[in-house]
Amino acid sequence: MSRINPLTQIDFYKSGHIFQYPEGTESVYSNFTARSDRLAPVLRSGLAPFEGKVVFVGLQGFIKEFLIETFDEGFFNIPKDRAVRQYQRRMDTALGVGAVPVDHIAALHDLGYLPIRVKALPEGSRVNIKVPLFTVRETRKEFAWLTNYLETVFSSFNWKPITVATIAYEYRRLLEAYAEVTGADASFVDWQAHDFSARGLSGPEDSMRASFAHLVSFTGTDTVAAIDYAEAYYGADADKELIGGSVPATEHSVMSMGGRLDELSTFRRLVTEVYPAGIVSIVSDTWDFWQVITEYARVLKREILERRPNALGQAKVVFRPDSGDPVKILTGYTDDELVCGADGQPVRLNDGGYTVRSDDGAPQNRDALRITEAERKGAVECLWDIFGGTLTRKGFRVLNERVGLIYGDSITLKRAELILERLRNKGFASTNCVFGVGSYSYQYLTRDSFGMAMKATWGRVKGEARELSKDPKTDNGIKKSAVGLLRVERQGGNYVLFDRQTEAQETQGLLQDVFIDGKLVREQTLAQIRERVRNGG
Repeated sequence: MSRINPLTQIDFYKSGHIFQYPEGTESVYSNFTARSDRLAPVLRSGLAPFEGKVVFVGLQGFIKEFLIETFDEGFFNIPKDRAVRQYQRRMDTALGVGAVPVDHIAALHDLGYLPIRVKALPEGSRVNIKVPLFTVRETRKEFAWLTNYLETVFSSFNWKPITVATIAYEYRRLLEAYAEVTGADASFVDWQAHDFSARGLSGPEDSMRASFAHLVSFTGTDTVAAIDYAEAYYGADADKELIGGSVPATEHSVMSMGGRLDELSTFRRLVTEVYPAGIVSIVSDTWDFWQVITEYARVLKREILERRPNALGQAKVVFRPDSGDPVKILTGYTDDELVCGADGQPVRLNDGGYTVRSDDGAPQNRDALRITEAERKGAVECLWDIFGGTLTRKGFRVLNERVGLIYGDSITLKRAELILERLRNKGFASTNCVFGVGSYSYQYLTRDSFGMAMKATWGRVKGEARELSKDPKTDNGIKKSAVGLLRVERQGGNYVLFDRQTEAQETQGLLQDVFIDGKLVREQTLAQIRERVRNGG
């Protein structure tokens, strides 16, 4: 990104707005706000209903990465004639020669820094929808055009980390709620949602930022670069703190290389020779997951139980199913999902299996799906039958600490909740499985998931202050903006917006300076952000 002229990171129409403002425009004041959750993924749950707040994170990374590094390397630190010519050529070839004069671009290069002021709430805050997360305005009246010129890049960089951080936090709230109700070890939640999203996101920059947002609520990640991002832009230090971590794990190429007929030997070699100690995660559905989770697990029971603990006292073999319906794979089938006899009990077939009822509840037919006893029980119960375990303080079953499960295919908040609820109904604690959270959660999103937008609400023309607003008659009210200068305060556990403020009032409140005239003036660390989130924002 740093080699690209940052002033071309716009929608084309932004290039002309400097000439469209009234003559004498001296100030443009804008804010960035999450306006709605109507298009958000399913966030409401029985035990942890959504509270109408987003987790604010990512602005500092954007400031350092783009407003400072990219502007320095892609504009201010290159010769003026080259920097201005790059911009002029782009406008000339796309809009017509001379369509966009470039005197203002040359003047910005002469100035040598971005004359804007960004005020923001603390990162890690859980901010009510419709309350601004940050505001932007110029610091020199001749550059009033810059405020909304930068809207496109302010939006494109910031909506995704905020959205991902919010969804990650909702995963955490869900997992904490079920840990509490089943009496499970709450400390396990830090690792229970593991970031698998990198390959499903839009390139390495997107995956670093999004996966960093995941790390605000969890420590489990397979996105190595997210840890680099935390150290580069958020004052983290992996030598002094746990930023993120993972475990050795296999993939299908590893499992299939040994051949299907010798799959058991592949498992044995992995758990006894390659990883005789510590945690190892083994993808287990290359061919027949149910054979692995019943036959192979039983054959390898002694070797699994005799593996050595690592320095942290851990010695666990984690089985990873990777296809099928995650709800059914982990939790099995309930009686009402099977064909039952007159006594209300599932009808057992000659081969020992069962028949799944059709979606409309029709009786058994020859085309109905047949499942095995293992499928009926689900993976958690299958491992319990072999390895046993312990009970929580509330009487729910927890698998033997030497075995575990992780499911990372097509997990969503809705599926995770359904899995946890079904495990609870079967008497199993919530911590019997880890969720690999991937692109189903962190890529099927848009800026409109939480209605995020940057809009101007105040300006000054020839010394006259003007309150600006947007309230389309054809809209349902979501796009209605605040009015004038803004102030944010905290009342109880909520952030509250006060608009139509005087210039003196605008200097008060929780929106504090973070960037002024090309410099970051307030820095926050990952540790501080995590603490703020854990304390409720």
